[in-house]
Amino acid sequence: MSRIGKQPIVIPSGVEVILEGKHTVIVKGTKGTLSRVFNSAVSFCIEEKDGQKQVVLTITKEDDKDARAQWGTARSVLANMIHGVAEGFSKQLEVNGVGYRVNLSGNTLVLHVGYSHEVPFLIPEGIEMTVENNLVTIKGADKELVGETAARIRKIRKPEPYKGKGIKYVDEVIRRKAGKSAKAGE
Repeated sequence: MSRIGKQPIVIPSGVEVILEGKHTVIVKGTKGTLSRVFNSAVSFCIEEKDGQKQVVLTITKEDDKDARAQWGTARSVLANMIHGVAEGFSKQLEVNGVGYRVNLSGNTLVLHVGYSHEVPFLIPEGIEMTVENNLVTIKGADKELVGETAARIRKIRKPEPYKGKGIKYVDEVIRRKAGKSAKAGE
């Protein structure tokens, strides 16, 4: 049995969960609308308990190992969808390096990160970005899209281990290397 899949998901006020068909779930909230088609092994049901609505997930075949794996995954993904439309997700990136800078022009993030040219990055739909000095804040309702966008921006110039130049997550720790040591006495 999946310990995660068994737990019901409490629906906060201001969030609406719509079950469309057997495996499609639409979640609406203040931050936007998300929809997803889930695995056919998992079924959803909305119940009311102690004055609060909650989503309960069940699986069709208790013996099937793959169905039990999808149970916990579906529960985590749906909980992230509900949290995303209610409060949203955010990631912060830090740009380090002499002459490295970031500008926001329209729906394009322009990066000057040590190449001979500027690198434009088109911001996907459903993502909001803000730039303050060398910090880029990425916000959105879809956790997967926020994380993927941050990873794609970081990939443009990964931090290097000698001086730490590049694009890194704010909470990321870069393991630094010593570099060359000069010969003594010659």
